[in-house]
Amino acid sequence: MSADPKALYQEVILDHNRKPRNYGELDHPSHHAEGVNPLCGDHIHVALDLAGDTIKRIAFHGESCAICKASASMMTVAVKGKSAIEAKTLIHEFVDMATGRIAAKDGPHIGRLAVFSGISELPMRVKCAILPWHTLQAAFNAEPSASTEAEADPMHAPLGDA
Repeated sequence: MSADPKALYQEVILDHNRKPRNYGELDHPSHHAEGVNPLCGDHIHVALDLAGDTIKRIAFHGESCAICKASASMMTVAVKGKSAIEAKTLIHEFVDMATGRIAAKDGPHIGRLAVFSGISELPMRVKCAILPWHTLQAAFNAEPSASTEAEADPMHAPLGDA
């Protein structure tokens, strides 16, 4: 018996929205960035500490919709303990999946993040789902902020090298 993908998506979003993982601030992070989606009002901060090349600690905080918060929560769980290169690869796979450029099955590192695979069918919500990922990329690149609007729009601008 297979679960209804939409019901699973809703359940996961609600769970991570109510009980976000790695929510809060980090004291003295090695990398951080602020992400803004002016269209819907999402405003988050992502901070992390690298130990060598490994993400030792990661957290996010801010005000955002349920999709953005759930995406940020799942992102922090997915990249914690990974190398920066692994995290950057996952950023690209997630954004490609969320924007409909690849299917979840074609992203070898997507795993549980596949619950967001249907978000590409909701164009106004794609930016909510990918804002945390774009913000993490900005943090890795020592950019102070990321936005989902104008030339900074991650749906139209490449994220950089992974």
